[in-house]
Amino acid sequence: MTAKARIRRDIAAMSAYTPTTSLEVFAERLGREAAALIKLDANENPYGPSPRAREALAQLAQMHIYPDPESGRLRALLADYCGAPAANILCGAGADELIELVFQLFIEPGDVILDAPPTFAMYSFNAPLYHARAVEVPRRDDFSLDIPALEAAARQQRAKLLFLCSPNNPSGNLLPRRDIERLLRLPLTVVLDEAYIEFAEAESLAALAARLPNLIVLRTFSKWAGLAGLRVGYGIFPSALMPHLWKIKQPYNVNVAADIAAQASLEDADFLLRRARQLSGQRQRLEAALGALPYLAPYPSRANFVLSRVIGMSAADLRDRLAARGIIVRYYDKPRLRDHIRISAGSPAQVDRLLAALQAIA
Repeated sequence: MTAKARIRRDIAAMSAYTPTTSLEVFAERLGREAAALIKLDANENPYGPSPRAREALAQLAQMHIYPDPESGRLRALLADYCGAPAANILCGAGADELIELVFQLFIEPGDVILDAPPTFAMYSFNAPLYHARAVEVPRRDDFSLDIPALEAAARQQRAKLLFLCSPNNPSGNLLPRRDIERLLRLPLTVVLDEAYIEFAEAESLAALAARLPNLIVLRTFSKWAGLAGLRVGYGIFPSALMPHLWKIKQPYNVNVAADIAAQASLEDADFLLRRARQLSGQRQRLEAALGALPYLAPYPSRANFVLSRVIGMSAADLRDRLAARGIIVRYYDKPRLRDHIRISAGSPAQVDRLLAALQAIA
């Protein structure tokens, strides 16, 4: 028997998730110096961590000691930041780990989750790994949710989980609170991913998750706090779920560098939120400038990126033409998004260079 014959057949047949790659890999691929490239494909924060986080990392001395398995001090700071009790907060190696924990907690073989594409691909990606079936309820043309269709699918499929992202990735639109409250009346658990909420300057539902039995809110330090490379996120969960989450969580899932950098970021939250507002300003600038180009049709966004439909050329060609100028943007090879690109907001200088390149292409 070959090694391949021993692996699960569904894993052998599934498609791989395609993440963005590192700046160094892009530089090698394009034959350029990494410092000469502008990476606007992964919604990363171009300013990086806060000064306090950088200082905390520089002074980190306990790398030979395992981290606090409960992330106690970080959770206490998060309670002040998001308005939910520390007892309802669980930290993870990015929101991705928390998505997996939700699957582990809820899903038995054959259970159904609802997905509302186009959205963050990790929701449906995880379904076959945990023997769940992902039922897609596509968004409307303006990327709003089809609420009646979601309600019908929830009841017909007896779905256990509904994954939502607000602001949505990749479209950038914020879900109206009334829509989320309506969906919370369904006999399932709503998992609300608020990875980009700091850029929306809108009300988070984090505190509500601690009070409701069927709402989970996921947050991250990757975007607003510039800690994408350290992989640290957190979730706010109903009280009844917490004892079971502690049972299945890996004991040392948040490493010491991520833990201390996240703590320092919360102590520097005002500074970081001002930076987030600056990036929101650059996103607004991008929306206006892209809309003035004859070959791009941007969608309104409340995140730190802009999704645009490409007109008169292929989106893949536009991505490649920008890459030849040292600017990396995201292109989706999917039916609904095949003629779209997504561009992250950068620093003013980066946006200047991007817009100059787009004008030259026009």
